[in-house]
Amino acid sequence: MTTPDSHPSGDPPHLLRPLSLRGLTLRNRIVVSPMCMYSAVEGVATAWHHVHLGSLACSGAGLVVVEATAVEARGRITPNCLGLWNDDCERALARVVATVREVAPKAAIGIQLGHAGRKASHAHPWAPARGYVGPDEGGWTTVGASPDSYENIAPPAAELGPSDLDEVRTAFADAASRAVRVGFDLVEMHAAHGYLLSSFLSPLSNHRTDAYGGSLENRMRFPLECFDAMRSVMPDDTPLIVRFSGTDWRDDLGGWSTDDSVAFARALEARGCDAVDISTGGNAKADIPVGPGFQVPWAAAVRRGVEAMPVIAVGELHDPELAEKVLADGDADAIAIGKEFLRDPRWPWRAAKALGGEVEVVDQYAWCVG
Repeated sequence: MTTPDSHPSGDPPHLLRPLSLRGLTLRNRIVVSPMCMYSAVEGVATAWHHVHLGSLACSGAGLVVVEATAVEARGRITPNCLGLWNDDCERALARVVATVREVAPKAAIGIQLGHAGRKASHAHPWAPARGYVGPDEGGWTTVGASPDSYENIAPPAAELGPSDLDEVRTAFADAASRAVRVGFDLVEMHAAHGYLLSSFLSPLSNHRTDAYGGSLENRMRFPLECFDAMRSVMPDDTPLIVRFSGTDWRDDLGGWSTDDSVAFARALEARGCDAVDISTGGNAKADIPVGPGFQVPWAAAVRRGVEAMPVIAVGELHDPELAEKVLADGDADAIAIGKEFLRDPRWPWRAAKALGGEVEVVDQYAWCVG
């Protein structure tokens, strides 16, 4: 879609310029964030995923990332969450990707792989009763970095022992292998928001006394091992990126800090990570000042702390002018947007018009949008 006015500089707006990640080139720097849909059956994708992801792929965004997808059954946030731990899950997602390829062949599609840890086995948002879902109600006993509970919402998780860590690490690698076979263009490892890998990173949720707890180096160890396991089974040209929380918003308690984020990002870059996606919070209750660009400072700090690894900024960035400014100021290399895409699935068209640029539109829409 070409807009009437060209960008003042004669160059495309930063938001609409391509971005290369290993063997993948995104047509622009707009990323659709992974958003849980709570619409799977035993981890298996349903008709909803075909319609939902097909629509988002027609948006013109450079990359669409499938919702948090559990690497094992006990890693689901809710019993209704998507998974990629067996052949049924793999076949269903392969059909979804085939749909996306058919309706929007130029769209790039990725998947976020994660494990909910101590925040697993909860009811979906519109369930009659919210909160923890116990084993007698279709849920399960949760596992975590340490034997505790997030805000005492659920019974304490069982601490992962050495053999459990091996199982989870293998599950991340197996899911990455399946994602490649399914045909995803990119894989994202989920280490944010207080879920399992995030809970290993933060001193507020990791109380271990073994090699995986205590110092920053120890707390980073398991997430980095999972990253290495995933990278080892993926083709050289397929990008592997990581989303993690830049802060716990609890400096008063000695929580995860900006310096910790920079150190983790540097460790990931040294291992061949292709980009980091910087969100915040999730490990402890906190007063978070949500507003336009509220998470950008942590993306900016990481971007200035790494050598060349691209950084994706998130958090209320749906004003096109603000998104463009974040990139133009050098605070990030791409912008991820979530809920606004549910309100406006054609947000890139609006951004292109506002910024004086263009995005590609599928033929079925292009003839009537001009």
